[in-house]
Amino acid sequence: MSVAPSPKGLQRAELARRTGANLETVRYYEKVGLLPPPPRTASGYRSYDDTHEQRLGFVLRARELGFSLDEIRALLRLADEREQPCAEASLLAVTHLADVRAKIADLKRMERVLKDVVVQCGDGTRRDCPLIETLFRRREVE
Repeated sequence: MSVAPSPKGLQRAELARRTGANLETVRYYEKVGLLPPPPRTASGYRSYDDTHEQRLGFVLRARELGFSLDEIRALLRLADEREQPCAEASLLAVTHLADVRAKIADLKRMERVLKDVVVQCGDGTRRDCPLIETLFRRREVE
């Protein structure tokens, strides 16, 4: 999907609206350097352009996929240096996929423990609480 060109610069609120981002999110990404600082108009307003909109869309999609800010910085650097082969981007994706799979495994373990606790709790009339008891148990260190 291509971004419709803006006839004039966008103010931050319009950039946020067009990308579906929160206004504070736009500020934050600019502050941490994921968005370059936009030029200012004669009246002092920030004037974002199509490049800012495309870059913000890139960052938002990367965040939806769970990439960290440092990973996004690396991906943006690769996007800016398009003549580079995608080996580095592929390595980032492979590493991130392994992290996602590890998180999924952790979530499945949490689900099993919580499911067992919920079953043990029954109708909630027990004098001892299985959830509280489970949380007091010593963690098994791997």
